[in-house]
Amino acid sequence: MSTAHGEQVRVLEEQAGLQGTKSLNWWGMAFFLCSEALIFANLIAVYLYLEIRNGGAGWKLDNWYFPLFNTVILVSSSAVMHYAGNGIRKGDIKQLSRGLLGTLVMGAYFIGAQIFEYYTLATGPEHLSMTTSIFGSAFFTLTGFHGLHVTIGLVFLLITFIRARLGHFTKQSHFGVEAAELYWHFVDGVWVLVFSIVYLLPLISH
Repeated sequence: MSTAHGEQVRVLEEQAGLQGTKSLNWWGMAFFLCSEALIFANLIAVYLYLEIRNGGAGWKLDNWYFPLFNTVILVSSSAVMHYAGNGIRKGDIKQLSRGLLGTLVMGAYFIGAQIFEYYTLATGPEHLSMTTSIFGSAFFTLTGFHGLHVTIGLVFLLITFIRARLGHFTKQSHFGVEAAELYWHFVDGVWVLVFSIVYLLPLISH
């Protein structure tokens, strides 16, 4: 039964691709990302509320150059992921694999750099942690929640890369790649907003 259903889904995806329309799976993924966007919107609203309530005192991080470089890396990885997606849309498995691998490396660097930033904030002059201040709690909750999504995205990309190497995707049927691409663009876009609010906004307003 499940095999027959899977074959039906594959056929529907191929028909949707031939007709130039999005599959039901694609719209399901888009709906899921919209629900995730609402969660991030709530976290950002709470962050801004706490900052305003506390008058912005102590809500400024002096070292924003390092996070800016990390942002450039993550945003650039979106272009690499798009390159991967274009590969499978042309039926080029090698381009897909190269793009996925490049995105994995850049995403892993971002997470490693974020962990390093957390360490330096906790052990440096700021002594910032979840328990030291309201800012610390808000900062680590918002950025950590995003980091969790990037980590999930990396697992998603790794599975997609393995499936690509096993020949599971074709030019006509590759929803797994589309889903991974949508998710990765989502976490990249959210980070641009988070970075702007956490690092850049205090520089402008204080």
